Amino acid sequence: MGIEGSARLMTEVRFEGNELYFSLPPQYEKREGDLIFKGTLVDGKITGTTNDDEGNWVEFSAVSAPKLGYREVEWGSPINLIREGLSNWGPRFSDNPSGWKVENGIISNTPPSVDLVTKGRYSDFKLHAEWRVPEKGNSGIYLRGRYEVQILDDHDREPGGRSTGSIYGYLKPSKKMTKPVGEWNSYDITFIGRWVTIVFNGETIVDRQEIPGLTGGALDSNEGEPGPIMLQGDHRAIEYRNLILTPART
Repeated sequence: MGIEGSARLMTEVRFEGNELYFSLPPQYEKREGDLIFKGTLVDGKITGTTNDDEGNWVEFSAVSAPKLGYREVEWGSPINLIREGLSNWGPRFSDNPSGWKVENGIISNTPPSVDLVTKGRYSDFKLHAEWRVPEKGNSGIYLRGRYEVQILDDHDREPGGRSTGSIYGYLKPSKKMTKPVGEWNSYDITFIGRWVTIVFNGETIVDRQEIPGLTGGALDSNEGEPGPIMLQGDHRAIEYRNLILTPART
């Protein structure tokens, strides 16, 4: 998977000794040729080079993803993420226009905008979120800033791997639950380790499934560390309310 978009089939992959080569077809990347990765495995770490959208070769490194198993947890006290307006949030990129505001308990953006990130970092948690989109709306909630639960204006389409309620590009919702434009929808998400359950408008659509890896647009790849809640705001307008996070007790 590239920096953006979703997971995709490799075009080619080769191993020669401790040398690795693989390529991916472009998806949303602004380029004509494949994404190419060439690296060497030494002491459990791959280091090498990859080509960017301008055709430059840049360095990368990779290590094995941590094991993040399911566990039984006790829950702490709920946190209202928008109780104090935007004071516990910050823009993903400080040099871009934020476009976000809070009015009457609703957090919303006006494009041009940027993704919005909580200052708090969380490991295992439950999250209640209510949202509504305009026509052709497109947003998402990133769990720990790394795994996107998709939000779209797609109430008239059948569910798929990149539709509302999916873990973008990986886990498909079991049924279509999106309400028409202008109506409020709700998510109740339980996220433990890399295992997620999503209840969408009262119906379980993803039932304790493991997320295979990062989704496009992730803040970082440090999967074993706590991370923020991120609201995608760089596409179109979106409204959220009643963002309530309940962390697991450590």
